[in-house]
Amino acid sequence: MTTDPMKPIDPLKPLAGRTAIVTGSGRNLGRGMILAFAKAGANVVVNGHRDQAAIEAVADEARALGAEALTILADVSQPDEVVRMVAETVDRFGSADIAVANVGLRPRQAFLDISVEDWRRVIETNLSSAFYLARAVLPEMKKRNWGRIIHISGRDGFFTISHRAHNVTCKAGLHSLAKAIAVEFGEFNITANTIAPGKMDTVRDEKHYPGYQAAWAEAVKVMPLRRLGTAEDVGEACVYLACGGEYVTGQLLHLNGGEFVF
Repeated sequence: MTTDPMKPIDPLKPLAGRTAIVTGSGRNLGRGMILAFAKAGANVVVNGHRDQAAIEAVADEARALGAEALTILADVSQPDEVVRMVAETVDRFGSADIAVANVGLRPRQAFLDISVEDWRRVIETNLSSAFYLARAVLPEMKKRNWGRIIHISGRDGFFTISHRAHNVTCKAGLHSLAKAIAVEFGEFNITANTIAPGKMDTVRDEKHYPGYQAAWAEAVKVMPLRRLGTAEDVGEACVYLACGGEYVTGQLLHLNGGEFVF
């Protein structure tokens, strides 16, 4: 039986003293996760690839909620940059307790139009980045005998759509990676889980999601909850897996308003 010396006293700040890294957190779902962790009392690390202003804006929102926030520009498809990001996090906060892999490219390409270069670029960004992140944080988590790894996958990794072979392969692979981590590191009080968001009310590129707004408006009419998901929904799910789901590991959470009930 493990004990948790960091277990907080304040139930309103269940992640006080913890540090959460969220990759790709300058907008949309990543921003929602950062703010949810901040509300729960965690220190937060806001990551982006190119847009410093975007991640600074999210960090300012987190600070307004009372959290300590660090911004780090890093291309998480590059292992050396991930190692640097985690080292900066530990140097600033003393730990890296929660790691959320949330980056993703979503090119729309017919299977035979996907070049080897296209394939490698998407695999490195969407899947390998999660491996690099886990590999960098797990030694720190083992030292503290506590850790939470969360992979953000997607509905299309399990209910596949056409013209996304590279992306759907990554999304399914993220869950298998989480299960492998869960099995190998559970004895160190480290959990690893996957969240598969459904149709989300976020800003999307019409080039990659042509006509999605009209299609999703129709889909909502038959979904049990009759609404799209929000970044806040995903953020709350992450907080649950980080501090409420202590006995949950290796699992896949479909966050889709009941879309697949029928």
